Amino acid sequence: MRILVWLFRAFLFFTLFAFALNNLHSATVHWFFGVQWQAPLVIVVLVAFGLGCALGVLAMVPAWWKHRRQARQVQPAIAPAATAATGALSDFGAEHPPREGLGS
Repeated sequence: MRILVWLFRAFLFFTLFAFALNNLHSATVHWFFGVQWQAPLVIVVLVAFGLGCALGVLAMVPAWWKHRRQARQVQPAIAPAATAATGALSDFGAEHPPREGLGS
């Protein structure tokens, strides 16, 4: 399975590399008020992709804050139940010590 993942990564890398080599022509981006930016097309595409990713992450920040706030409010109610469950697991561990040579 690990080999398949690396083959997929290599395929993706070489595909993007070939895309970059095929798009070295100069592109002009026209901004407002007559401002222009000239760069290779692959750089323009990369910058647009990076800005899109950054805007997507920034759009998710309020939802992440909301979920963190809700998790903090629920956490005190869960703490006694988690302590009871941990105590039950520690009792099990005392009765059944781990075997030597397994796992690592």
